Amino acid sequence: MCQACFYFFCVSCHIFNAMLVFLLVMNETIKHSILIVDDDEINVEALERMLSYEYTVYTANDGFNAVKMAEERLPDLILLDIEMPGMDGYAVITKLKSTPETQKIPVIFITGLDCDDSEEKGLNLGAADYITKPFSFANVKLRVKKQIETLDQLRSIEKLSMIDQLTGLPNRRGLETRMHSEWARAQREHTPFSVLFLDIDRFKQYNDSYGHPQGDVLLKCLAKVFTETLKRPGDFAARWGGEEFLVLLPNTDLNGALEVAEHIRKNVEDVCVPCSDEAAAKITISIGVNTHVYGQDNTVDSLVAGADKALYIAKGSGRNKICHTDSK
Repeated sequence: MCQACFYFFCVSCHIFNAMLVFLLVMNETIKHSILIVDDDEINVEALERMLSYEYTVYTANDGFNAVKMAEERLPDLILLDIEMPGMDGYAVITKLKSTPETQKIPVIFITGLDCDDSEEKGLNLGAADYITKPFSFANVKLRVKKQIETLDQLRSIEKLSMIDQLTGLPNRRGLETRMHSEWARAQREHTPFSVLFLDIDRFKQYNDSYGHPQGDVLLKCLAKVFTETLKRPGDFAARWGGEEFLVLLPNTDLNGALEVAEHIRKNVEDVCVPCSDEAAAKITISIGVNTHVYGQDNTVDSLVAGADKALYIAKGSGRNKICHTDSK
């Protein structure tokens, strides 16, 4: 083999290996996850061997570890035994259903308790299904598949209900869900949490002058600016309502939030809105900034209210400006 051919062969192998690794990683990330909980190692090994090809599988051999792992891993589905020492399956599902982070995880009981009362109790506690031992592998795989399909459908519906159809950004419902989650994280990890409240300057006048369809074009254009300006995966922009938007900046102090706000303000000022009337191509926004620092005696609602107050100060002082207020 000549040197050039050998070089080409090596490069091709390297590219192929890289692509193979990429595909394997992608396949791993799209797998649904299942937590198997049983104190019988034989049952755990059998279920794990049966399901691990299609799903990412976690295991626990008692109720206490099951709850801990469910809170840490947030699996898509839990297969749960009932009769376990220390903390039985009924206590586990009661604990899971009482915790916001885990209460929506579907649970299938797989147990040796083969009586109507046990099944009725399990279903009343919130179990999605009930399988008795000895179980059929085909039956378990089918019921797991059905639960995962149902879960995906519910998630798709929920996701659609949280999206603003005009801009493609999360709507207020989606925002509030994310906001409370990030607030809880900031409290738990003792990190700063900043909020930007954004409002289009003279939007009513814009609509009156150029028409509501052009106003819709403007809103979609701004949504694109927001998403392109926010670089970190955790940053989150949403439509609050009308011409108002909110941006969540987890683990961001006041200086960092002001820097992001200025990037957004400048990018909006520079953008050309698609239109037939040249006068409608330019627009500005005003931004209110507020930051929560761990230890301050406030709430997520007061954090947003502070950003809203700062926004109106910005609009009252000439628009196309950024103002901030301490969250106290």
